Amino acid sequence: MQNWNQMFRTITKRSHHIQRKLQGASVLSVRTYADKSQINADVTVVGSGPGGYVAAIKAAQLGFETVCVEKSDTLGGTCLNVGCIPSKALLNNSYLYHLAHGKDFESRGIEISGLTLNLEKMMAQKSGAVKALTGGIAHLFKQNKVTHVNGFGKVTGKNEVTATGSDGSQQVINTKNILIATGSEVTPFPGIEIDEDTVVSSTGALSLKKVPEHLIVIGAGVIGVELGSVWQRLGSKVTAVEFLGHVGGMGIDMEISKNFQRILQKQGIKFKLGTKVTGATKRPDGLIDVAVEAAAGGKNETLTCDVLLVCVGRRPFTQDLGLEALGIELDNRGRIPINNRFQTKVPSVYAIGDVVAGPMLAHKAEDEGIICVEGLAGGGAHIDYNCVPSVIYTHPEVAWVGKTEEQLKEEGVPYKVGKFPFAANSRAKTNADTDGLVKIVSHKETDRMLGAHILGSAAGEMINEAALAMEYGASSEDIARVCHAHPTVSEAFREANIAASYGKAINF
Repeated sequence: MQNWNQMFRTITKRSHHIQRKLQGASVLSVRTYADKSQINADVTVVGSGPGGYVAAIKAAQLGFETVCVEKSDTLGGTCLNVGCIPSKALLNNSYLYHLAHGKDFESRGIEISGLTLNLEKMMAQKSGAVKALTGGIAHLFKQNKVTHVNGFGKVTGKNEVTATGSDGSQQVINTKNILIATGSEVTPFPGIEIDEDTVVSSTGALSLKKVPEHLIVIGAGVIGVELGSVWQRLGSKVTAVEFLGHVGGMGIDMEISKNFQRILQKQGIKFKLGTKVTGATKRPDGLIDVAVEAAAGGKNETLTCDVLLVCVGRRPFTQDLGLEALGIELDNRGRIPINNRFQTKVPSVYAIGDVVAGPMLAHKAEDEGIICVEGLAGGGAHIDYNCVPSVIYTHPEVAWVGKTEEQLKEEGVPYKVGKFPFAANSRAKTNADTDGLVKIVSHKETDRMLGAHILGSAAGEMINEAALAMEYGASSEDIARVCHAHPTVSEAFREANIAASYGKAINF
């Protein structure tokens, strides 16, 4: 009880501290300039992706005169326009089509005849969701009095940002603080030119005009398996070529990865693991020959497709921002070095999201944006990256937070494992959706939860319980003793913690 009281007092003091700082903050007044191209601000955010727009709104709510500069015509960055949001719309709708088109509905007593795919309507629904959400950000900017400047933002001084519009016009923002939140861009593949027609990036793969006969995906990481799943469900033959020896990208638990690969293969996706692409050639008939060979060296092979998806990752968008002129040097991966308050070597310039170290995740950028501007207001700046969850939105979904079993072995941390399969979960059985499992790793001596790894249809929602538990230092026994509603798939999470803490689950 004493610890909880102490924590409450600390949180209360932090809140009061921020309020006092704000009351005494030196907020620049907005002056009217004879030159209409100049604006004054306390905080200027460059980029309106998840990190940028959230930071701008939070800064305005904390009393700062705030400007957000965005080069695109719509707000929301890659995530809302050509990333997280449109891909999830297609993942959901393609899954519904897959259920109705296959034998799954029949087995549930739902018989459908004459089912057809209207790809144009499916794309229109996706676009409608994007339009509503990007328009929602514009509305939030207006409500919170964030000034939106359309143009390419460049840092032209330690307290100055110049926004250049598509017509060449410029606006100069005189600002007390600058926050770089320009996100990331598709990593190009050497020797393969993307035309967003038949050789596409993730952007083009979200807007194909027809279902490919054969889609080859270079990369079986998060984006590769998600987009591969979309088109496989809609009728494509899909082959994913992956340099690594597993699917799901970096950070995934290997036991989960193997189970995940088996399920995706059962669904129809073919994988060529430990394999590298050496080139791609367009043929006169419109098809594409893709040359591959074993990653360790070996026999060459040529695969043929009508659409090639290049999905080898993303890189920070940090070029031409004017940082070098201020003496801010990028690291060897093109990222902006910062301290624990997201501050660069120039005290008035900050950076968050994909342009700094850490996982390239929208929710990580959002948290950093909020924490950064709270720091500007005098608050603390703390984020535990070990408690940032990751999700792959296939079906079943894959989600994890914390350490994998492989990482704990490498670090020499004593641990124990608790597992529970969805095949033994009552809700999963009633839903006829039993693929996957929950895997918990906790400290062998203290029982503190060290990691959670979920493969299942609701993994993306369930992982948040694990993130909350880890953020507050919960043990597996703590979770085991929390009553969970029945019947729910989240009971599997509790059961896995029971197995980790006590050695055996109740229902398996």
